[in-house]
Amino acid sequence: MGTPEFAVETLITLVEAGKNIVAVITAPDKPSGRGLKVNETAVKQYAVSQNIPVLQPLKLKSPEFVEELRSLNADLQIVVAFRMLPEIIWNMPVKGTFNLHGSLLPQYRGAAPINWAVINGEKTTGVSTFFIEKEIDTGNIIFTEKCDILDQDTAGDVHDKLMVLGAQLVLKTVNAIESNDYPQIPQQNDSILKPAPKLFKDNTKINWNQDAESNYNFIRGLAPFPSAWTSLNHKILKIYRAEILENLPENLDSIANQEALEIYSDHKKQFIIKSGSGYLSIKNLQLEGKKRMEIEDFLRGYRL
Repeated sequence: MGTPEFAVETLITLVEAGKNIVAVITAPDKPSGRGLKVNETAVKQYAVSQNIPVLQPLKLKSPEFVEELRSLNADLQIVVAFRMLPEIIWNMPVKGTFNLHGSLLPQYRGAAPINWAVINGEKTTGVSTFFIEKEIDTGNIIFTEKCDILDQDTAGDVHDKLMVLGAQLVLKTVNAIESNDYPQIPQQNDSILKPAPKLFKDNTKINWNQDAESNYNFIRGLAPFPSAWTSLNHKILKIYRAEILENLPENLDSIANQEALEIYSDHKKQFIIKSGSGYLSIKNLQLEGKKRMEIEDFLRGYRL
């Protein structure tokens, strides 16, 4: 059960390992774009290429879907980047249902574990497989695998690393369950737990009162999607890449906008915003109504 590209790597790994996948469950097709072209999920596209049956239920509790799923007689269900399952679904297989999560549980339970690990400046994250229970992301852990977060890694970089690492961890988990030799480690809740809530417009806006390092992590933790944002002349300005400056370079003009931010530029290559007591040099951005671009291209076409 999965939907985006993150789940495809796992499906490929299981197929190439010769596992008997009786079906794939993914999100329904969605029309998008100006022509309302019907888009299939990444998981569905790969499954169809491998002649694997695909189920796309609108409602996971619908009697028709429950009966169809039960008729497959699957021994095990594997969930990677899918939606919350009702108990009638996750409790169905004889060997249970396990999930691949993009963090070292119990830390970063929630919808956006990769983003929040980078936002919080973590140096290490990882992937976990665990059996699904009623409370989200709380079931017994089967296996974990660690992964370093480098200082310049974006959430996209970490996503790609965990996608590959997670696929191998799922295969390891399937093999262990198949041989009936696997741990079930209860999650410890006695430490301070860091959450990973869903990302919305409200919690992705940059707070320029924060120090430069915090906003540097915030920007890379939201890149490339959904992206950190601020406003410039009443328009949304998405920032994808920045660098921390200890001191303000010379020969720059001071520019103010409606939010009274301290902004500096040479109108050629440098676009700098004060962040706390430090500065961030913006390197890649997208102004509302424009395409994403490098800072030199932006300053060439936009008069601050």
